[in-house]
Amino acid sequence: MSRDAFERSLLRVLRPVTIAVLFLATAFPFFYMVTLSVRDIQELILDPGSLLPDRLTLDTYKDVLTRQGFLTFMGNSAIVAVSSVVITLLISIPGAYAVARLSFFGRRQVHFLFLAVYLFPAIVLAIPLFVLFTMLGLRGSLPGLILVYIAQTVPVTVYMLRNYFETVPASVEEAAAIDGCSRISTIWRVVLPLSKPALMATGLYAFMIAWNEFLFALLFLVERRDRWTVSLGLSQLAGSIEIPTTVLMAGSVVLTLPIVVVFFAGERLLTEGLTAGAEKG
Repeated sequence: MSRDAFERSLLRVLRPVTIAVLFLATAFPFFYMVTLSVRDIQELILDPGSLLPDRLTLDTYKDVLTRQGFLTFMGNSAIVAVSSVVITLLISIPGAYAVARLSFFGRRQVHFLFLAVYLFPAIVLAIPLFVLFTMLGLRGSLPGLILVYIAQTVPVTVYMLRNYFETVPASVEEAAAIDGCSRISTIWRVVLPLSKPALMATGLYAFMIAWNEFLFALLFLVERRDRWTVSLGLSQLAGSIEIPTTVLMAGSVVLTLPIVVVFFAGERLLTEGLTAGAEKG
């Protein structure tokens, strides 16, 4: 057998094995979390090593959503996440298009200046933002938290969208201009419909940041329980010795499930958006 044939045969065997191992490594913790969340606490105490419960119960989710206040927390997180996504895209789309298509002084410097924001760890910005938001009266409010998340996500979303906008043929925009479209009309009618994969990828990125982020939510909302997000609520469950493990796992599922649902709903567009911009064509 030649070396090329041997390598092909080896890769043919290793590919499914590698995929299976990676799938188990990522899916098993989530599976175990879900099974724990529907187990009775007494059954878990008697048989902690069992993976499959003998009896399913949804009392843990009832406890989390009502008694622990996760319905309110999820509503707050939804407001923060959706608002952050919408405003981030409204800012990023014209900004990324300008960097990708328009010629102006300092264009390359502005492009890299956006990414330079990530040279500073979040904890470095936490204290100045805390002082500033206290002076402005935004501490303890959801709009203040939304502003922080927008500032966090805009630099990366501009970079992601810029790479995709550069792959859109300029001839398509020129044809729209010949037909009488203004620059804004071209973006709305031509560029954005062609950029749905990139918009999905950047939107999901901003949504994940706003839904899962903990540090700034703790910093700005800890004094107002009625404004807490899901991550803060889950932290409260994890830090209490009175909360059963099954209830904690139910809270973890509630935190994770929206991200999973959004991901699989837009998986095709997300995959295209993440690979877009790697090659120009």
